[in-house]
Amino acid sequence: MKSITLLPLAAAAANAFVIPDIESFSELPVHGVQPHDDASWLDWLPSADSISSSVHNTVDSLSSTIEDAIDNVKGTFEAELESLFDEEEDYGMDSSSIDVSNRPHHGHKKSEKTIYQLISECKYTSKFAKLVDEYDDIVQLLNGTSANYTLFVPVDDAFKHIPEDKKPSKEFVEAVLKYHIGLGLYPAGRVLVTHTLPTALNEPFLGGKPQRLRTSVGLLSGVRVNFYSKVVAVDFGAKNGVIHAVKSILVPPPMVGRELTLFPSKFSTLLLAYDKTDFVSFIHNIPMNGSTVFAPDNAAFAKLGTAANAFLFNSEQGLGYLKAILKYHIVANDTLYSDAYYPSSEKNARDDVGHGHYHLDLATLLPEKNVAIDVARFAGFIRVKINGYIPVKVQDGVAKNGVIHVPGHVLIPPHKHGENAEEIGNEISVEELKERLADFVERDGEVEVGKEVEIEL
Repeated sequence: MKSITLLPLAAAAANAFVIPDIESFSELPVHGVQPHDDASWLDWLPSADSISSSVHNTVDSLSSTIEDAIDNVKGTFEAELESLFDEEEDYGMDSSSIDVSNRPHHGHKKSEKTIYQLISECKYTSKFAKLVDEYDDIVQLLNGTSANYTLFVPVDDAFKHIPEDKKPSKEFVEAVLKYHIGLGLYPAGRVLVTHTLPTALNEPFLGGKPQRLRTSVGLLSGVRVNFYSKVVAVDFGAKNGVIHAVKSILVPPPMVGRELTLFPSKFSTLLLAYDKTDFVSFIHNIPMNGSTVFAPDNAAFAKLGTAANAFLFNSEQGLGYLKAILKYHIVANDTLYSDAYYPSSEKNARDDVGHGHYHLDLATLLPEKNVAIDVARFAGFIRVKINGYIPVKVQDGVAKNGVIHVPGHVLIPPHKHGENAEEIGNEISVEELKERLADFVERDGEVEVGKEVEIEL
């Protein structure tokens, strides 16, 4: 089995944090086990360094990318977004931000052959086609003409790193193949303004709904799927859809918790919070079909300030408050992507949130405390804000049992007296933290609220 080299740890709070055993979190935040064995999952992925680099580049270059994008788009985009939100923060990319030199090669005019026929006859996609031949239902899907599909086909070079002596289960391979098939027609122009798209892989941990692919555009990285797989050729038209070629195999994503453990240099503080509060035991008692997880990175925890972090992580009293904070970051049974919504109730399901402004109040695991989500969309731009002012820095980390969003700040429930949250600075005092969370800590019976613990920093 290919091993993953974990990145150096970067602690955000006052004292250095030691990363807990990552296996403890491999099932967060759902009760159950990982259906696909790790050996198959890791062997079919590109190198861990490649994935880590792609994700880290997305996070670290976000600010400069936005600045460059603003310079390249028409002023009307900015005006439209300003009318939906009062301040400029984070939003998705649009095709006009792509460097022309990085555009993938375009295919030829539409063929009268089906997607299956085209990949079977192409010398660059023979390995993927050979796998498809082993599954009659997938052959039928890619050969049928009753609906349109978008196939992200890996070129043969994508398979060269897979050990020949390790054949994964047929169920795993079938899931991988279906995950490359997008439902509907997504030519290059539509991909450029799309954040996620549904696939032919129906995921039981999402309530049987389609697992989604994440698409993104970067000034230097070009068009990528799920952060790491680069699109190298586009728009090969078929009788029943369109084909795009990708550089790496698209493997269905792991559980949310497992996904976070792959990037400890970004999420070591959050993982430590899970460990110190025994959050795994708590979450295993929560039945879930899908989830929306807000995962603050180390930088977000650092914004709380030295005193607040020392209280939360270094005192017995603070752990009750820390657990309440963690509950406030998880929405059970509602999976909200930036451009699609899988709710617990089918009547509110939306595969595309459309244009303009979209608002939702989602119930968290903290009793009677919702998070208010505002999504603004215009053309290829999507901006997501939490509780009116907290931007989502990285949207749509697709996972087996939900979706991950990385907020710019740790989420704290609004003050019970209703003060404007925007007036509260980045740092929060221990007294303010206690006042805003005391009711929930007392309800759980986890700490004695009035007792002080002295911390040396």
